[in-house]
Amino acid sequence: MAKPDLDRGSKAFTRGSKRYSIFSLTKNAGSYHQEWQQAWRHAEPKTTYDAVIIGGGGHGLATAYYLANIYGITNIAVIEKGWLGGGNTGRNTTIIRSNYMWDESAAIYEHALKLWEGLSQDLNFNVMFSQRGVLTLSHSEHELKEMSRRVHAIRLNGIDSDMLSPEAIKKLVPLINIDPNIRHPVLGGFLQKRAGTARHDAVAWGYARAADDLGVDIIQNCEVTGLRRNGNKITGIETTKGNIKTRKVGCVVAGHSSVLADMANIRLPIASRPLQAIVSEPIKPVLDTVIMSNAVHMYISQSDKGEMVLGAGVDKYNSYAQTGSWPVPEHMVAAAVDLFPFLSQLRMLRQWGGIVDTCPDASPIISKTEIKGLYFNCGWGTGGFKATPGSGHVFADLIANDRPNTIALPYSLKRFETGYLIDEHGAAGVAH
Repeated sequence: MAKPDLDRGSKAFTRGSKRYSIFSLTKNAGSYHQEWQQAWRHAEPKTTYDAVIIGGGGHGLATAYYLANIYGITNIAVIEKGWLGGGNTGRNTTIIRSNYMWDESAAIYEHALKLWEGLSQDLNFNVMFSQRGVLTLSHSEHELKEMSRRVHAIRLNGIDSDMLSPEAIKKLVPLINIDPNIRHPVLGGFLQKRAGTARHDAVAWGYARAADDLGVDIIQNCEVTGLRRNGNKITGIETTKGNIKTRKVGCVVAGHSSVLADMANIRLPIASRPLQAIVSEPIKPVLDTVIMSNAVHMYISQSDKGEMVLGAGVDKYNSYAQTGSWPVPEHMVAAAVDLFPFLSQLRMLRQWGGIVDTCPDASPIISKTEIKGLYFNCGWGTGGFKATPGSGHVFADLIANDRPNTIALPYSLKRFETGYLIDEHGAAGVAH
């Protein structure tokens, strides 16, 4: 079995007639672009698979793709109860960064970032990865000192990070308010230039198309209703489209991981809560970076369509409701207007929420379970999207080899027994 290159990720694969290129574009222009092939098949489940991935979001599709591309395991099904990318993948604010404090966090997020940098080429699909930088603000002397400590830790892991003064921030982001008398004064910040954003649905579509081209079955509108096992071994799953036999099941269902775990009589140390965002009407380009503020749980960027995208911290209440409570975005918008007064002139068009799994130490679970052949990838909190390629890559490695690699090893369920937690929330004031 092939061994993965953990620094680079997937090897480039060769497409047939489905490959996008200047030649296929020219060819299809003659038919007014009416003869493009379907990006992926709408497959019906077979009776038996070598592995089944439950969850057709970014992480699940990435897992299937790397299983097929790196390990040659192509008899795979991705089971999605709704539509592809219709869960948290389609409900996030697309920030990508690797500026974490703990070594374990830095390892997986930097691994993901390196994969992001070549993902469009690997998938032959434009995921619109934009390395516009992520700027994190500090609003107090305490936060400024903590930020300095964090920057040094980031640099020790070989990751780019630069401290900025309020004046340097103003030069980078002319529209920001650095008046020292505002409610949340800007005392400084740090910038990761290699960080940025990507288009969330394009990531799902790119992985789906690439996985399908390698023979993976993508099965939508098919809900898993039970996990079948013989003693301590997985033997298959029960779905609304019939039973499927398999020896390996990877569960990647952000927000509903505990529901699947209950089917196997496993209790995971996670809680499900809504994570909210809000979008303004589109305007001309005014913000070419991502601004984050941990103190007020607010972040803002501008999409490719011109919308100002604002995100908040997770709700304090456990819920499966994809709306969340109103005080959260209200607080977020108030803080945003404080820092960017021009936002008060904009209409907010829509808001939404996605259900995230959060662990006690604010770090994910990538782990085997006590049931042979059952694996879980969950607990990403608000940080799931940025980890998509890295998460899928190491999870595929775990499923293929039945053992974690060096990046995934710290994220085992065993850490809740040993006490070796990766408390990124306590270290850096983030929930992810």
